[in-house]
This record gives sequence, C-alpha cells and structure tokens, in this order.
Amino acid sequence: MRQEKFVYTFEEGKADMKYVLGGKGANLAEMTNLGLPVPPGFTITTDACNLYSQSSANPPGLDEQISEKLADLEAKTGKKLGDAADPLLVSVRSGAPFSMPGMMDTVLNLGLNDESGEGLSALTQNERFAYDSYRRFIQMFGKVVMDVDGQLFEDAISALKTEKGVENDLDLTADDLKELIVRFKGIAKGEAGRDFPQEPRKQLDSSIRAVFDSWNNKRAVDYRRLYKIPETLGTAVNVQTMVFGNQGNSSGTGVAFTRDAATGANEFYGDYLTNAQGEDVVAGIRLTKPIAELEQEMPEVYGDLMRTLNILEKHYRDMCDTEFTVDKGKLYMLQTRVGKRTAAAALKIAVDMVEEGLISKEEAVMRIEPDQLDQLLHPRFDPEADLDVLTKGLNASPGAAVGKVVFDANEAERLGEQGEKVILTRWETTPDDLHGMIAAQGILTSHGGKTSHAAVVARGMGKPCVAGAGELKIDMRNQVFSVNGISVKGGDIISIDGTTGRVIVGEVPLVEPKPTPELETVLGWADELRRLGVRTNADTPEDAVKAREFGAEGIGLARTEHMFLGDRLPIVQKMILGDDEEKKAALAELREVQKSDFSGILTAMDGLPVTIRLLDPPLHEFLPDLVGLEVEVAKMECQGAAEADLNEKRELLSRVQAMTEANPMLGLRGCRLGILEPEIYKMQARAIMEAAVELKAAGKDPHVEIMVPLVAVLSELSYLKEKIKAVCDEVLDASGERLAYKIGTMIELPRAALTADEIAEDAEFFSFGTNDLTQTTFGFSRDDIEGKILVRYLDRKILESNPFEIIDPAVGKLIKTACELGRKTNPTLKLGICGEHGGEPNSVKFFNEVGLDYVSCSPYRVPLARLAAAQASIAERTAAGTTA
Repeated sequence: MRQEKFVYTFEEGKADMKYVLGGKGANLAEMTNLGLPVPPGFTITTDACNLYSQSSANPPGLDEQISEKLADLEAKTGKKLGDAADPLLVSVRSGAPFSMPGMMDTVLNLGLNDESGEGLSALTQNERFAYDSYRRFIQMFGKVVMDVDGQLFEDAISALKTEKGVENDLDLTADDLKELIVRFKGIAKGEAGRDFPQEPRKQLDSSIRAVFDSWNNKRAVDYRRLYKIPETLGTAVNVQTMVFGNQGNSSGTGVAFTRDAATGANEFYGDYLTNAQGEDVVAGIRLTKPIAELEQEMPEVYGDLMRTLNILEKHYRDMCDTEFTVDKGKLYMLQTRVGKRTAAAALKIAVDMVEEGLISKEEAVMRIEPDQLDQLLHPRFDPEADLDVLTKGLNASPGAAVGKVVFDANEAERLGEQGEKVILTRWETTPDDLHGMIAAQGILTSHGGKTSHAAVVARGMGKPCVAGAGELKIDMRNQVFSVNGISVKGGDIISIDGTTGRVIVGEVPLVEPKPTPELETVLGWADELRRLGVRTNADTPEDAVKAREFGAEGIGLARTEHMFLGDRLPIVQKMILGDDEEKKAALAELREVQKSDFSGILTAMDGLPVTIRLLDPPLHEFLPDLVGLEVEVAKMECQGAAEADLNEKRELLSRVQAMTEANPMLGLRGCRLGILEPEIYKMQARAIMEAAVELKAAGKDPHVEIMVPLVAVLSELSYLKEKIKAVCDEVLDASGERLAYKIGTMIELPRAALTADEIAEDAEFFSFGTNDLTQTTFGFSRDDIEGKILVRYLDRKILESNPFEIIDPAVGKLIKTACELGRKTNPTLKLGICGEHGGEPNSVKFFNEVGLDYVSCSPYRVPLARLAAAQASIAERTAAGTTA
C-alpha cells in the first residue's frame, strides 16, 4: 500500500499547494524555484497536522519521512543536526493555508545544546552570538514546547540587566548570557518539572508536535472564528535552515512590504533591526528602524532586497509581505505572502494595479474583502475639535476610537460583553491578547512598529491602532500610564487616532467618513459586473439619504413600527386603549404623521422603489411594561392613592394583562393584527398613497411597494390585499393621479416558503425576512439564544456558524424552494431579501445563486453588498467558464 506523502522539500512544492503545504511552505517553495536566496528546508503537510489532531500521535510514516528529508537537508548544507563542532540549526514554524500572523508557534535556533553551543562559539569566533542564540532557543522552546510562562524568562532578563547595571539586552556580555542560560534552564525545569532536552532530534520532534498543537490554542481558535477560517484546514510545519541576523552589525532582520500596507502607496515599506533575530522585530522588543535606513547601513543588501521585492510583486501580481534576514552581509528571504492591508490600501492597490496593467477589473474587485469596507465607514476625529494631544505614536491602523483605558485583555473582553467601549492599552500586544483586541474599540501600545503584532492584527480587524507611543510609561501593577507627569488611570476615557498616531485624554467628537475616490472606482466596477440589485433597510429620510449616497437602489424594508415611538407613543396608546371616538381620532392623527414620514422617505428615494412594511409587532409592545404596572398599582394601594386615580391605573393594568401573550413573537402580530384590527392597516395604506400622490402631483416619481408581514396562508394575503387595494385605489381616484404600486408579502415562516406557489397567486413580490425565517425554522428565540445558547453551540461545534449572521443551509433550502415555487406560478415575481443576511458576503453569494433580484441591508453595509454581489457574479461566470 502506497504511503501518503507528508513531507516535501522546498524544491518539490509550489505556490498553488497552499492547502497542502500551508501558505508559508507553498511560498517558500515558490521563492526557491524562482531562484531567490531561500535557506533550504522542508514542509510537513496540513494533512499530517489533521491526523495528529485526531489521535495526538504522528500518523504512520511521518517520522520516517522527516528523517529522510532531514538527511537530505544535512547533505545540502554539509552540516548535521546535533554535531558538536558544526551543528545544523533549524527553525520550526507554523504555516496555515490562510495567513494567521502570530496566532501559532515558532521555535528558532533548534539544535543547540551545551556542546553545540560551545562548537558554534568556536566556529564563528563570536562567543556572544553563540550564547545569545542558545538562550533565545531555550526561551522559545520553554514557552512553546514546555508550556512555561514566557514572562518568567523576560523577568529573568530584566533582573540580570539590573544586577549588571545595563539597560539593553545587547549590553549583556557572553559571560552574562552563559549565566542567563543557567537561569533559563532552572526556570524551565522548575515550571515544567523536567530538564530542557539536550538531544536535538528530541527537540525537533517535540517542536513539530507543539506547532501542531498550536493550531488549536485559544488565540488561533479565536482568530479563525473571527475570520471564518475552517478549523479543518490544519497547519503545516516548516523546518528551515537557520540564518542569523544576530551576528553583529553586518547582520540584521526585518519585515518589508512591496507597497505601503496602510495607505497603498507604491513605495517599499517596512522595519528592520541590526544584530537581531526576527522575533525582535515582530514582538516590538526593540524600536525598529524604517527600511529606508537600510540603504545607508547596508547599501548592497538594500539593493538586493529591492530587486527581490520587485521580482516577487511582479510574479504574484499583488502586494507582498516578506520577512528577511541578513547574515554577515548576505540577504536571505524567509517568507513571502500576499500582504494584509487596510481597506484604503486594498482599494488603492487594486486601482493602481489595474492602471499599471498588472490585473483586470474583475481581479481587482475579487481582491477586496467586502468586510474590509467597514473600515472606510468608521468615524474619525472632528476636524473642528479643539485637541490637546497627550502624546503621539505610530499611525499603525487608521480610524479613530474613544473608550475607557483597559490594561488587560480579559478585562477588555469582560467590559466589551457588557457593552462598554474600551481602548486596550499595552506595552505591546501578544497573540494571547487577541480576545481583548476583538472586544476593544482600538489598541494603544508603547512599543512596537508598524509591523508589530498589534499593528498587523488591528489592520486586519479594521480597528484603530496607535503603536510605539514611546512616551507612554505603563504601570501594570497600579493600572495607570503616564506621559510627562500626566497620569491616566484604568477606566479613564481616552481617544486615539490611528490615522495620525495621536492620543488625547478625554472624549473627542467623531464624524462620519466619506468614501475615497478608489472606493467609488471599485464600486463602479462592481456595479458593472453584478446582477443583484442592492437596496437598503431605512426607516427615516436621513437613513435613506445616507444609503443613497452609498449607492442603494431603493429601500427593501421601511419598518413602520419605528415611526410609532417617541413623542407619538401617546397617540398610539390612545389608538389601542381608547373608546371608538378616541381610536378614530388617534388613527386620523397617526395618518397625518405617517404621511409625513412616508413622504420624506419617498422623496429621498425619488425614482427608486420603496418597500414599506405595514405594522408588524404586537400592540402590547407600545404599552407600559406589565410588571412595572403591577408594582405601581400595588404601591398606590399600599399608599392609599385616590380611588379615581387607582381605578384608572387598574383599568390600564387590566387592558395590558388582557393583551399580554405567552409567546408574542408567534401571537397577534403581522398580518394577524391587520386582519383583527383592519383600521390600522387601512390607515397606513391611506397615508402611503396620499404621500405618493402628493409627490406625484409635485413632479416627483414615487415607486411604492406595500408589504404585508408574517403571511402563512394565501387567504391571509388575499383578505388584506383586497382591503389595501380598495383604499389605495380610492385615494388615486380622488386625486386623479395615475400611479403604479405593488402589494406583496414577507416570506418569514416555513409554511409560507413551502406554499409559495399558492401565495404567489396574489403577491406581486416576495421579500424574505431571514431573521424571523431563521427563528421559526430552528425554533429559536433570537433574543434568548444568542446570549445564552449560541456561543456554547459554536464552541462545541454543534453549529458551524451563527445562523443569524450567515444563512443556514436549511433556511437556504426554504428560500430556494420558495423562489422556484413562486416563479412557477408568477414568472415575473420580484424576489428580494431584507433580513440582516442581506449584507453578509457568503449569504449574498447564495442569494445570487438562487436568483433573487435584490438584497437589502443597513445603509452602511450597502457598499459591502454591492461588492459582494459583484464577486458572486464573477465567481458564477468563472465557474461557468464565461466572462463579463
């Protein structure tokens, strides 16, 4: 039986094998085959990781294949793992199919032990370098493999520097580092209960297993959940010959992008350090230098790096993010990947590359992550605000945020769950802080550069980040930071501006952003390429105007119940509780204010369709709270209130009790309300049509669609359609205006979906209410399940995703069935969706596949939906082998 291939040399792989070799391994292979300077190595496949995860043991044959490729690597380098005089040293790094920066584990300098440390010292004639490399290996191996708290090693370094009277790690001598190694070994044994291993092959095998295990650590799981990365992909493991950036001032390490990842400008960008290893750059341990300074320090290396970056960008036809090391004046490339970027950068790079002839419009549209567009729609500081800038750091991720200072990721998560806005403030974030970063409005760090963990992760999330604010002195023990004598405590409000790097004490007013020219260009291309229409859910003229600015092609849902609140609530209560004359007067008053509402929305969407949903929620939602009323009556009785006042309150309580339902979401609401209280729907229909005919007479072009909610059977719709049509036609006849209008229904109950062929006999359009359709399909109460049950379902893999965020397959089957049945009866039936799923990219793709005419979403999701709809069309044409 042929054994599965689990290990590939870099020469055996290529870029399109990322699901086998992970992104890092596939790209190392690609760079190797391009002839770029890549230290040799081999990659263990993602399949090996998945099989290991199932049994916590290496799959059969893996150990033998590792031995085979290790021997091959030893032959290539002329060195042997564990050799006392000239040891082969390797790095062991993770590499998932999709970039997950810092989420999994890495071990450097593997192969060093007491003997080979001395051998490396003699070989290089650089004792300090050898023992610096050895202490780094113990530190990383101890944390990653032996599960020792990494802070214990950092504390030991700080203690030794204090003892030796030095400030920087580089000031520690070789003898100091030997002493540190002894302390590190003691820490490892004391915490892990076993000695640091001296056998290099044992070091290698346990490091590979640790990287496999890191696929399921908390930060990796949180990251996958945030970015919807399937857990079944697994991570590859890359074993690569070490090159050293910590061999003196002719060596160094850095991160370089082929374009600016924050702005998209066509210029090389990055950070580096001399006499350092890669972890020093990304961990923010030392203040980095901008890549431009490398030209002065090492001009030949800089020239080689620029040529390599040009080769990579032209080969990948995208902005590349690279890691490099300079070993005694020679450049080595350790990684390349398509670089993460801000939304503004993604748009600029896409537009520029189309203009440069590198990519097509279709490719440009496909390269923008729809969710990224939210970044461009986030607030910024009001330019008119009077700012007293406390300090300034690096503008690591754009956007502005206001919140309470929080120094701990767990506290940030706890407060975020309570609805508090927080700014996570750290010396520098680590991957273990991910959950706090997710909960925070923004991130502030005192160390690290634009390629630090905080910067990269914040940009990916679209959260503002100010990094490397060096004046910030953080006192974790007392939960306070200070800048030039000014102290800010945990819980104090600050404002950060990730676009400029400014930090301000107190709350700065924020203003809404406006789309960039590149956004307009890409969305224009998207509009050319998409089939699906994009409308908005809007209940006010202001929302409608904003949505139209964002490219909405009408309103897919105007909720009339939102118009019944505020200062109109007493009128609504009189309509519910009054006698016949009072109800009649209240309905007349509501008709006038509703007409004004509808006029404003129709004006804002002049020339575009506006779907107005008639009143949906149960009437008791507009009445005082039952429990509160019961308490109030009991107090009045105890306090001897006037009999007339008490009787009035008792009467109100009695009416509210009579209207209270055990399960109001499935009770007297929607079309059932319209059938039992027909005057309400008649009033609304009259108000809609009166507003429309007045606008028509004024030269406007209103397009009215009246939607009946919660229909389960055809007869409900037929009964109400007759009433509504009679009112509308009466208004039109009286006005003398000619105005086309449609009457349709929401499909939000499984029965309606399954009998859509019948309902289509009287419906001129269907709009899928996916929120309620999901609730009624699952038998879930959304308000209850999302906070109490759904998180546990997701954690325990009972559900793959939140069905209220991404359309559930079973709900999708109901929608597909309803579309097919409805169009069978009425081929011209208009089909749309107005639930929250209308702005979610995966759901939009599904809606495109089943043939909906449009999606509708909140105003700020309209650009996202336009882009997602275009991507769905491009994907569909690509699958069919056609082009636009």
